[in-house]
Amino acid sequence: MSDKFKALLINQEGENFTREVKFIDKSFLKHGDVLVKVDYSDLNYKDALILNNGAKLVKEFPHIPGIDFSGTVLESDNSKFKKDDEVILTGWRVGEIYFGGYSQLARVSGDYLIKKPKNISSKQAMILGTAGLTALFCSFAIKAREEILLGEKVKDVLVTGASGGVGSVAVMILSKLGYDVTAVTGKVENEGYLKSLGAKNIINKTDLDKDPRPLDRGLWDGVVDTVGGKILANALAQTKNNGIVAACGNASDYKLNTTVMPFIIRGVKLWGINSVTASIKRREFVWNEVKNLINFDKLEQSIKTISLEELIDIYPKMLKGETSGRYIIDLNK
Repeated sequence: MSDKFKALLINQEGENFTREVKFIDKSFLKHGDVLVKVDYSDLNYKDALILNNGAKLVKEFPHIPGIDFSGTVLESDNSKFKKDDEVILTGWRVGEIYFGGYSQLARVSGDYLIKKPKNISSKQAMILGTAGLTALFCSFAIKAREEILLGEKVKDVLVTGASGGVGSVAVMILSKLGYDVTAVTGKVENEGYLKSLGAKNIINKTDLDKDPRPLDRGLWDGVVDTVGGKILANALAQTKNNGIVAACGNASDYKLNTTVMPFIIRGVKLWGINSVTASIKRREFVWNEVKNLINFDKLEQSIKTISLEELIDIYPKMLKGETSGRYIIDLNK
């Protein structure tokens, strides 16, 4: 393979922030002990923020963003990986403080990689990416009510922000686990798609985006919340005795105005989900559960495969809330 490859570079000089797709030399890659030929990456909300202005996450410029990628090992100085291994990377501050996946080549620490399960493709790995991994962690947190806390069987589960990348995958997984899923969305046009993923009921986000009571009628055994703010506060107030709320996002608001009542009166558990630095052992476990829980034929109905060049036009729409489903970047396009 040529030492020249295509990458999306962001740069900041004074007040001038730029993003450009260009060919660069392999010598530009300065981190890590494993060189990967990248097949696919994806677009997450954090990626869109970084593409917009660095989001105070990128400390050095010029920089290659992209927090996820899948591909094939070309060179390795790490004993865990060898040439031609197929690998997945999500999180670990890659694309933030380390060069990321918006590039045909990526050099990263082998400590951040896992071997791709043989029963999913490289593209399917990025159809999930950080969003899918987070949805898996959230779903297993809900399942923990039965398995770790030895509580009653989970039946009714609420998923907020259900039209988004994390929410839509969580709807599918939780339905596959046998739960009755109620999906919350502000996008009426997505209701049919959410029902096709397994949602039993749909409610509009305006029903939850209001000042909460300290305690409300208990409706949910578990909640996957991707938005935060008043919606999370209402979800907590509506969670049944010993329920679990898995919180993983702040698209609505990073502030949470609630009381201790759900926690001390009903024993509700608020479980924060951080997939960025989750252990390799946890990652390997959930990635190996993917084939049992994900119907990629259904998910691909909402997948749009784009090039690096197209990505520059798409990310502003995500920041404005004008996108739905997942965007996959084909680094061979």
